[in-house]
Amino acid sequence: MRIAVLGAGAVGGTLAALLARAGHEVAVTARGENLDAIRAGGIALDGGWGEYRAAVEASEDLTRRPELALLATKAQDAAAALAGSAAALEGVPLVIVQNGLGGLRVAHGAAPASPLLAGLALFAASYLAPGHVTVTGPNPLVIGAGPGCDDALLRRVAATLGEALPVEVSRDLEGAQWTKLLINHVNALPAITGLSVQEVVAHDGLRRIMARSMRETARVAARTGVRFGTVQGVPGWLIGLIGRAPVRIAEEFPRLLARRMGDVPNPGSTLQSLRRGRLTEIDFLNGAVVDAARAHGLDAPVNAAIVDLVHEVESTGDFLTPGEVVARVPAG
Repeated sequence: MRIAVLGAGAVGGTLAALLARAGHEVAVTARGENLDAIRAGGIALDGGWGEYRAAVEASEDLTRRPELALLATKAQDAAAALAGSAAALEGVPLVIVQNGLGGLRVAHGAAPASPLLAGLALFAASYLAPGHVTVTGPNPLVIGAGPGCDDALLRRVAATLGEALPVEVSRDLEGAQWTKLLINHVNALPAITGLSVQEVVAHDGLRRIMARSMRETARVAARTGVRFGTVQGVPGWLIGLIGRAPVRIAEEFPRLLARRMGDVPNPGSTLQSLRRGRLTEIDFLNGAVVDAARAHGLDAPVNAAIVDLVHEVESTGDFLTPGEVVARVPAG
């Protein structure tokens, strides 16, 4: 099958390489040094699913119509990526594989004729260098139906992607997305401070802020009728408990996540974006909690303050000290 992957970063590059290894004809979109490297030597994949160098077609925008497309850009780049390849994607089934919330809404507005599926990458991958990605956690890709997608198409896409990597089909992908969203709250404070996730969690004040942001998120989700799903071995009931627990109890969840990361410093994806000189997807992570709260007449002051601080670091290039962060994030 001819498959396009829009965005050949950590997640998109991994998906493209695995699909090519499974025998599919793969085209990717990329920019700058990454595009040059892929054109010159393909995508080098290593880590949890083995080593492979995938020869794929690469361009800034799609030049030919695929039979299936996956959107794996950062959330803030999705609309532009879809617009650049709009002619080639007209009516093509499209899987939106992104962190945060709102990806299906953006895609439906940009590609209204395409049947949409939502994807949640539970595998962990890192962009090591242009044209080089590594898998640090070989976990499944979860997919579910979106606008215009019926059960038959969902089964066909799951079968196709399942030739390349483990795939699970979810009937309640929204619940899984909210759980992954809450887990991804480990990313914001490293981006604000320049510290690793482990260093943030080891700091009493920063860990307490992280726990408060997670507790606030769990409470907003509960008030809006979301039922958390199980993601990365984290059961939905545990996320619900975080929303009801005192902060000192909720702090155990960031500690758990940090222990699962091991001893190698983990910068988190948001800090990695800043280090590469790119805007972050914070508006689709903690910002999505703020938007959901406002839509239901609620407040999310901790998450709102965190979003503002990430944007401040984006604009100034200067990290904040832990003390400055503690002083500027309200109690929640």
